[in-house]
Amino acid sequence: MNPAVEPALQKAADLFARARHAVAFTGAGFSTPSGIPDFRSQSTGLWTRFDPMQVASLSAFRQRPEAFFNWLRPLVSAVSAAQPNPAHQALAELEKRGLLRAVITQNIDRLHQKAGSQTVIEVHGSLNQWDCPSCRAAFTADEALGSFLPDGPPPRCPRCDVRLKPGIVLYEEMLPPKAWQAAESACRRADLVLIAGTSLEVAPASYLPSYALENRARLILVNLSPTPLDPQADVCLPMDVAQALPAVVERIQ
Repeated sequence: MNPAVEPALQKAADLFARARHAVAFTGAGFSTPSGIPDFRSQSTGLWTRFDPMQVASLSAFRQRPEAFFNWLRPLVSAVSAAQPNPAHQALAELEKRGLLRAVITQNIDRLHQKAGSQTVIEVHGSLNQWDCPSCRAAFTADEALGSFLPDGPPPRCPRCDVRLKPGIVLYEEMLPPKAWQAAESACRRADLVLIAGTSLEVAPASYLPSYALENRARLILVNLSPTPLDPQADVCLPMDVAQALPAVVERIQ
């Protein structure tokens, strides 16, 4: 560990030790150490290779299903193979110790739950649920995917023979109201917010930390690239989350 970051790591640990209602807000960079590609990195992000409106929108799902499922297949494959990394495990440990009340995540991979986190608010949905647009029946990924991986046809409803839609928020869709309300409530009660693995570019989810800051919550930022909230942060750690967060947990007295 670079000795230059030691004071910031210790300050972050001290903030967690003193907080009464800490919440975490995580983005795609939280899961890249687990092998899941993010969306906006200049060299590896999915949107450097695809136009999201053409492949990841509600219109694409309805009108261009072949393009939609061809884009989705490698993402589903990566998520299915992924395992939690040390950053996920660090947040689960913080919750276990009573130092973290909730994880609000933009991620759709359920790695927080796999790591042991109990209170996880998925504001962009999850690939674990698939829904029938016709009869509204819901299926888990295990029930729905069948032969879709590695190269089978898109999953269909066993009742209606309609293509199933993954339970993720696509472009042109609203965020799930219950998840949004839970996330907003958690942020409004927070006295400490950890923002990790997100550049805060995706609205409206990126607005959530501002609710905590309005109530003078303290702020820890862990992200490899700058974010709009860097000037307001009590601690800024431009580090890989899988290195930074275990180091913070180790330093909590």
